[in-house]
Amino acid sequence: MKSRKIVYVAMCADVLHHGHINIINEAAKLGDVFLGLLTDEAIGSYKRIPLLTYTEREFVLKSIKNIKNVIPQKTLDYEENLRDLRPDFVVHGEDWHTGPQSKVREKVINVLSEWGGQLYEVPYTKNVSSSLLKERLASVGNTIDRRRQLLRRMLDSKNFVRVIEAHNGLTGLMVEKIKVEQKEFDAIWLSSLTHSTSKGKPDIQYVDITTITNTINEIFDVTSKPMIVDLDNGGKIDHFKFAIKNLERVGVSAVIIEDKIGNKKNSLFENTADQEQDTPESFSLKIKEGKKILETKDFLIIARIESLILGKTSDDAIRRAKLYIQAGADGIMIHNKTKETEELEKFFESYSKLENTVPLVVVPSAFSHITETKLKNFGVDVVIYANHLLRSAYPAMEKTMQSILTNERALECDEHCMPIKQILQLIPNTPESNIKA
Repeated sequence: MKSRKIVYVAMCADVLHHGHINIINEAAKLGDVFLGLLTDEAIGSYKRIPLLTYTEREFVLKSIKNIKNVIPQKTLDYEENLRDLRPDFVVHGEDWHTGPQSKVREKVINVLSEWGGQLYEVPYTKNVSSSLLKERLASVGNTIDRRRQLLRRMLDSKNFVRVIEAHNGLTGLMVEKIKVEQKEFDAIWLSSLTHSTSKGKPDIQYVDITTITNTINEIFDVTSKPMIVDLDNGGKIDHFKFAIKNLERVGVSAVIIEDKIGNKKNSLFENTADQEQDTPESFSLKIKEGKKILETKDFLIIARIESLILGKTSDDAIRRAKLYIQAGADGIMIHNKTKETEELEKFFESYSKLENTVPLVVVPSAFSHITETKLKNFGVDVVIYANHLLRSAYPAMEKTMQSILTNERALECDEHCMPIKQILQLIPNTPESNIKA
């Protein structure tokens, strides 16, 4: 008997829908279907990581009768799997002629031509897409356990995680929605500075854990992305343990605590003479005690090193990083308050040579001239834009109020304001009948 043709189909298959099934069925008409399932790493390289893990998605696909075998596709590029299988056909929807996948398509055609393989394109199934379904799911919300797991999954599958602050439901909603091409923010940062400032309070650890939790729930009501919470120095060990147990329970993915002691004073103040750093041994104990109280492996404690803030050297910061990692820290944040980055870059170089490392985090408020590409090259895994939404909102609101007071009407500021219809559409579940131009 003549052997059946080999047909290769690549999919994310995160949210499986009838469009996927149509492609699989069309592929099965041509021969035996080998499905290349994109790994979390492959998906995370160009868009948000999948809702379901690779193992969960693989289990679903192996239950579909027209698939002969499911194999991992480790990159967006098909070449490795194509050369291994040498398929007679590659089947794909016709929706990749333009956009980021157009170059992938060209390469598939070129590789197939080496052995006479063909690309077979299936007409796009209208009015359905995984992205659209994910948006609908996001509007419904995310389970506590799923959300909490997301940051650790991102760190395992993405080579760079981009985070920005939100301090209320509206800013959280913006973090959820705003995209530029395939780029978006992966997670939300609840900053003690912007959170307290948004409530008209000083950034001195005045806002209590109950208020923090209320804001988290407000943001979680309208988002699906993971959250990292700024807990300043965490307070006394017993208080810290209570706080993180509470945050773990509501679905937060991580906290960052700084190794300073005494009354809270923002690290970016020029005068740091009255700020004192904890001993590495005492701070390590806080990390150890915090790790003991946690009920899941998903919740992360990230240690923020203030050595460079307080005028110490990168050698001191590295010594502390080693001890904090030994104590169980799930990440290291190195902070810097000037545009001068000589000591910071020394830290990056020394850190990359450590035998044991954890994800490296930076907040580039003071050294904003350094690009994400350069940070990646330094070995940074997570960048947090810690205060930019609040800092940009205040000048805009101030200008609007000044315009109204000057002109005694709102006409002159209208061009700088979002249309009422658009802002209503931003809010989920607003009845269409209530939206007026």
